[in-house]
Amino acid sequence: MEQIRSWFGRPLWDMELADADAYFGKVLRNSPSGTRLARSQALTTYFLFPELRHKVELHRKTGRVVECPIDEMNRPRGSKDAQLRISPTEPDVGTLFTGWGGELASCRKFAPTARNYTASKLMSQVGLRVSEACKLDLADIKWDLGRFGKLHVRHGKGARGSGPRERMVPLINGADRTLRWFIEDVWGQFDDDHARPGAPLFPSERKNADGSARRVGDDALRGGLAEAAKFHLPGWGDKLTPHVLRHFCASELYLGGLDLIAIQEVLGHSWIATTMRYVHVQQTRVEDAWVAGTERTPKRLEGLIR
Repeated sequence: MEQIRSWFGRPLWDMELADADAYFGKVLRNSPSGTRLARSQALTTYFLFPELRHKVELHRKTGRVVECPIDEMNRPRGSKDAQLRISPTEPDVGTLFTGWGGELASCRKFAPTARNYTASKLMSQVGLRVSEACKLDLADIKWDLGRFGKLHVRHGKGARGSGPRERMVPLINGADRTLRWFIEDVWGQFDDDHARPGAPLFPSERKNADGSARRVGDDALRGGLAEAAKFHLPGWGDKLTPHVLRHFCASELYLGGLDLIAIQEVLGHSWIATTMRYVHVQQTRVEDAWVAGTERTPKRLEGLIR
């Protein structure tokens, strides 16, 4: 709602049909359908409140009759279901990180390259969202919890606008080794105080006014992954995003024997149905049913042949 209000530049109850037409038809013209649907629903919900509670009062004070500017003509169409994302195979991702790791020995800027490498590897190992990785603090690593240590993700994505949802992510799948290497060999090169409250796990090269390191932005992590994929996994090119690595993580954990409930907990999904969308490419119930059917057919024919 703040993004819509900033664009509009006036109180939102002043918005009319023509304003909504311009916003959804021009400003959000090339935005993903999910973004357009979410903004439309947020705007509709917002107008319910002044219409039901303050319509008379606002008319008395402003002379305007508050009315929702979303109608059947400008309402975004589409479904909120996530698009199908077929993640790369384990050998593909192995090729990416092997090549990327080898690049660290000769790259021009070791620290930021190693930071992007580490963040992307964590996305593939424990399914972190890129926004979650950016907001992690050094103190969010809890080495003494569990068998491998845990990450305290304080800014997980909430469901239906409920706000950040915290979770503890176990450092399975080699994530503990990835983080230990980064902290012991890389983190200090960003010239920050590890004891400073709020010191970021993934620092930026830029500094705050007091000389401490800023927090890395998601654009830097996305750009680092895209650049590495371009050179080390060219077949994927622009298709390999942080979210695709999150899908890869879910699929690999499922293939490794983790049940859906455990994967849901690792990824921080509110609904098990969401988790199922991340691993359904690996499910084999159709193939299994076909194999079982082909095996039954010869058995049925055996009696007729005799």
